[in-house]
Amino acid sequence: MSLQESGEMYLETIYVLSKESSTVLAIDIGNHLGYSKPSVSRALGLLKESGYIEKSDVGGIKLTKTGEKIAKTIYERHNVLSTLFMNLGVDKKTAVEDACRIEHYISDKTFKAIKAHMTKYSKQDAK
Repeated sequence: MSLQESGEMYLETIYVLSKESSTVLAIDIGNHLGYSKPSVSRALGLLKESGYIEKSDVGGIKLTKTGEKIAKTIYERHNVLSTLFMNLGVDKKTAVEDACRIEHYISDKTFKAIKAHMTKYSKQDAK
């Protein structure tokens, strides 16, 4: 199954919340994203059916290996793009919002080029 932007957002959110707490609940995800309980329940059901998440008996949500791989990719894109935009002089709020939109659509090829460029020039700046 190919994930859409909303599915990627859920996986990224679960990943971020799992870094802050050992147990991630549906209510935490809804609060973080600002979505209603029914919307979150439906999305989590679809992610579970597709093998991206697992739910424990007590309601905790964990990423599967596949889900975690996707979440880490989106999270890295978000961080790299946010940093790039702020380095270009964009205010943090706008940089984060724009990165959040672009991270789901940018090709792997373009993202790798941006990341390589940032790595190359951040090392040169440090010299």
